[in-house]
Amino acid sequence: MIEQQNLIYVGVDLHKQHHTAVITDCWNKKLGEIKFDNKPSAFSLLVKEVKKHTKKKLSVVYGLEDIGGYGRGLAVYLIEQQCWVKEVNPKLSNARRKSHVTVEKSDSWDAECVARVLRDELHNLPDAKPIDLYWAISQLITQRKWLANSLSGTVKKLHQQISYPYPSYKKFFSEVDGKTALAFWESYPSPQKLKDVFEDELAIFLRSYSNNGLSNKKANQILSLIAADGDTYRDFQDSRDSVVKSQVKTIGFLKKEIGSIEVDIEDLMNQLGFQLESMTGIELVTAAELVAEIGDIHRFSSADKLARFAGIAPVTVGSGNKSRNYKSKQGNRELHDIFKNLAIRQIAVTRTKKEPRNPHFHAYYEQRLAEGKTKQQAIVCIMRKLVNIIYAMMKNKSVYVMPTLPIQQAG
Repeated sequence: MIEQQNLIYVGVDLHKQHHTAVITDCWNKKLGEIKFDNKPSAFSLLVKEVKKHTKKKLSVVYGLEDIGGYGRGLAVYLIEQQCWVKEVNPKLSNARRKSHVTVEKSDSWDAECVARVLRDELHNLPDAKPIDLYWAISQLITQRKWLANSLSGTVKKLHQQISYPYPSYKKFFSEVDGKTALAFWESYPSPQKLKDVFEDELAIFLRSYSNNGLSNKKANQILSLIAADGDTYRDFQDSRDSVVKSQVKTIGFLKKEIGSIEVDIEDLMNQLGFQLESMTGIELVTAAELVAEIGDIHRFSSADKLARFAGIAPVTVGSGNKSRNYKSKQGNRELHDIFKNLAIRQIAVTRTKKEPRNPHFHAYYEQRLAEGKTKQQAIVCIMRKLVNIIYAMMKNKSVYVMPTLPIQQAG
């Protein structure tokens, strides 16, 4: 292990067009600074500047906040040059900036804060390993999230739009954006389009889009609900109908795009060989989200470091002879939320039989509650156990095996 006095720390503040790097020694003394363009041809300027301040027996470590975005190109270049690169959590550097007597905000000071965090948290920070496969998965997940949010927003707008002509629309179909429902809204965006349509004709329409799942009974129900609602016609109805048709087409497009992206995600995930989906509550997208945020699992030497990276490890605060553990508000919040949602799925029960989806974690949750922990504290305990499991599954590419409950608990 390299001693601190033998290291030079380089913190880099990353931007779309340019980066700013500050070079410091082990005493936080600023040795130099350089601003350079965010393009491969300019990255060598940073290395040359750092060499000016590197004496014999001194090693250099670089700290970058965003190795998956604006800083990825620089991280790749530095690693190819056999440089030591660490990923610095933005929350840590931001907290360092705010802790200063006079709160500053400049590229230079931000870079220096990164360097200071790098010095103080060196052995707790993960190594930067920007692998193209993980990057591609991350970008696909980001695009899917954007599409999913757009889909959710459009469906919400559709609810509002069809509520005007169809006050009882929620009773028509189980899902407003289901295949049959979308076909109905597009063909009959308002009751006026159904004026000359009788039950048998509507039944044929419904049957063709529902794989014979819906027929005369549903057609009769819809026509009866429309009649009970009364006359909802208003002037310029055709213009409002065009809005409904547009929303339906948008929903169809977004669903198709999401499906296409999920095919690409599955293809890339298969190349990694992980078996995360063997665990309760993890499907393709959740597995890909975990991989996108964690990256190469080997950059974490232990599950404890992964937990710290995800902001799940507790923070100990003490004064005098007293100390107490607090929930960390730092770490990768995206990864933190993934683990939290996964923990909640572990203690969920089935809708029909009300049986635990994961009996092991459900029993563990009840045990923690019996010990006096709050529900939130018990969920954090599950999150921490999940970190250990996911870490082992990714490192060994193993299948999840649910532990067997003791007889008294199982009964």
